Amino acid sequence: MTPVLPVPETFKKLSIFFPMWNEELYIHRAVGAAAEICEQLVTAGQIADYEIIVVDDASTDATPQLADAMAEADPHVRVVHHPHNRKLGGSIKSGFAAATGDVVLYTDADLPFEMLELVRALRVLRTYEADIVSAYRLDRTGEGPRRAVYSFFYNGLVQAMFGTRLRDINFAFKLCRRTVLDHVELVSEGSFIDAELVIRAQRSGFQILQIGVDYFPRTRGVSTLSSLSVIRTMLGEMFRLRSDLKRVVPHRAPSESSTPTTAGTP
Repeated sequence: MTPVLPVPETFKKLSIFFPMWNEELYIHRAVGAAAEICEQLVTAGQIADYEIIVVDDASTDATPQLADAMAEADPHVRVVHHPHNRKLGGSIKSGFAAATGDVVLYTDADLPFEMLELVRALRVLRTYEADIVSAYRLDRTGEGPRRAVYSFFYNGLVQAMFGTRLRDINFAFKLCRRTVLDHVELVSEGSFIDAELVIRAQRSGFQILQIGVDYFPRTRGVSTLSSLSVIRTMLGEMFRLRSDLKRVVPHRAPSESSTPTTAGTP
């Protein structure tokens, strides 16, 4: 008797959003790369529909005008404008709130990884029935020694305080199912929000898997993520939210898979 194989999961809608502040040099490349991979996924039957969301964090360059023009030209593109600058945390919260897909990817406008990795991430999400796929950089030398040292100590501190095991918790590649976003409420306004998402999801019993990706450093504009003010805000939020995060309890019975693990190529 021929065994009945399960029907591969098809996602109804994929949302990809980019937090942007003064990204006029990157916006066309970012949105274009996202649209290209989404069209491939639709053709392959992996997703039924998609949307690309630009979260304009009160940019002072041409980013708002360029984003609006792209949205007018392509119905798959949407724009969220912040009247005041809300930093990374506020932008990520706006992106997750605006997303309507049953699976949502957050990443940066400078495309720190090849967008083709999304195909593998969706396959891992589907095959291993994960709730979040979080990527880590295979080679971090491109980000410079100072940021590499900061990241090493920051990841170790988060692991020690909250019991996480992610290698690269602040890397801008978080692919989440809608069920996670419906349950997890984020409060951070700064760069601690990446860790907050992972900590709340893990402590709520969701399954988190990791994949390694090639890293491509920013070649245009200036990153502010390693500035002293950003680091102070990030550490301040970590200690301020520590008690609240410790009180998070599973919304479902946790399993061994709720601990972040690394997935190979399926």
